[in-house]
Amino acid sequence: MEDKLESLERRYEELGGLLGDPSILSDPTQLKRHSKAHAELHAVVETYRKFKSIQRQLDDTRAMLKEASADAEMRALAAEELEQLQAKQSELELRLRELLIPKDPNDAKNVVIEIRAGAGGDEATLFAADLFRMYTRYAEGRGWKVELISAHPSEAGGFKEVIAIVSGDKVYSRLKHESGVHRVQRVPATEASGRIHTSTVTVAVLPEAEEVDVEIGPDEIRKDTFCSSGPGGQSVNTTYSAIRITHLPTGLVVQCQDEKSQHKNFAKALRVLRSRLLEIKQHEQHQAIAKERRGQIGSGDRAEKIRTYNFREGRVSDHRINLTIHRLSEVLEGDLDPLLDPLIAHDSAEKLKQETAV
Repeated sequence: MEDKLESLERRYEELGGLLGDPSILSDPTQLKRHSKAHAELHAVVETYRKFKSIQRQLDDTRAMLKEASADAEMRALAAEELEQLQAKQSELELRLRELLIPKDPNDAKNVVIEIRAGAGGDEATLFAADLFRMYTRYAEGRGWKVELISAHPSEAGGFKEVIAIVSGDKVYSRLKHESGVHRVQRVPATEASGRIHTSTVTVAVLPEAEEVDVEIGPDEIRKDTFCSSGPGGQSVNTTYSAIRITHLPTGLVVQCQDEKSQHKNFAKALRVLRSRLLEIKQHEQHQAIAKERRGQIGSGDRAEKIRTYNFREGRVSDHRINLTIHRLSEVLEGDLDPLLDPLIAHDSAEKLKQETAV
């Protein structure tokens, strides 16, 4: 580990020198790239320097302890300082191991979030709308932007499917653990007997792909236009502004009708298409799209769940880390950090175990 840290410190110093180079300062692209690389190394290098400082203090204290063999008071003071320094050294070593865990290259990306009603009929579509609102409120609280791509309303007032792009600072790093089946247990408004229904909604969170990540040739897609429509089939506009893109090599279909401009709808649909293709590429899955999508979000069956929202008890339970909090109303209003922070910490701890075992 020490050799790697020494190498990172040298690289940090090299980058610091480059940031003062006039040729770099005059090139915005290079300046941004080097500044970002320098900033990413800052935490690990500063922690390593503190670690080396503690090591030097430990050496001095051990030498003092050896020299003070005849002085009981000096030995006691040196022994106490040695214990404190060793504790600090262990703390810094753990922090360094955490900082050296390989970063997910997608963490800084925006995301495409896809929410679909699963088992449970109308109640599932209503909860799909609740989840979309929950993520939208969470995004607003963090200063992120939510762009609606497409929505298929249900007659009950919910969503059979809703797709959006969430843009902002490190969106994927916060939302990537949301993919899976979300189960809701509550009494539907239409249930006269007060019987609790169980329904499911599937959520898929995909890192948004950039053009350099996935190239799509013009001969690989078919573009169809149609009139946008709203709930109940009502016309949103009478021009053919809605776009449906079919990716011919895979058969994947994406459509967007949120904008009144055909050009804008086409651009948004391409963003979603690239993200879905990137997902396939990263997982090295070359099977049919339908099978690949089921592998990421499940079939929507009630048994395949990552989280349960129980309205009667006012609780939310994440089954992956055995976490239960009784803050359902706050969570649905967008207060997701009490769920996301433990998930992220658990993921880091698992990665740290793997790194330590190697």
